[in-house]
Amino acid sequence: MLRLLSLLLVTCSLNVLATENAYRLGAGDLISISVYDEPDLSLELRIGLSGTVSYPLLGDIEVTGLSPKELEIRLVERLRGPYLVDPSVTVSIMEYRPFYVTGEVRKPGSYSFHPGLTIDRAISIAGGLTERASKNKIFVVHDLSVKQVELDGGPSIKKNRANIADVVRPGDVITVEQGFF
Repeated sequence: MLRLLSLLLVTCSLNVLATENAYRLGAGDLISISVYDEPDLSLELRIGLSGTVSYPLLGDIEVTGLSPKELEIRLVERLRGPYLVDPSVTVSIMEYRPFYVTGEVRKPGSYSFHPGLTIDRAISIAGGLTERASKNKIFVVHDLSVKQVELDGGPSIKKNRANIADVVRPGDVITVEQGFF
């Protein structure tokens, strides 16, 4: 029994670690950067639209697309040597950027992201579908993978048809289109 419990704890820890490493920072995320024994270098920052943060001693640092662990490594590399002997840096996500629901839902808008959120739960948070909503025309545009494609001679954002069980990511835009009866 003890062996099974230990295996379960290790598996859960690895899943959490894999999820944290898979998450990519983007504009709107609120992050905390802590440098052990250096209170002047420990702060909370919201990532701006430029995808950079202004950090003491180092200036502007590009963070969009990095995982929290990759940002930790980048900060350690830049602080080690000229500023600190052996810095210990921790990056935590304090608040994820919001996701958006538009179209045929009762309360379109932006909503706070929570890990494990699915399309059907996101639609529920937005008040559910209207009478005119199409359950077969739900699309999602992922925040960090927006692509421009040509449709009908003009530029447009590529939409991916969504399944209601698909996982929502921070910054995603979910669109529920109107159905014809």
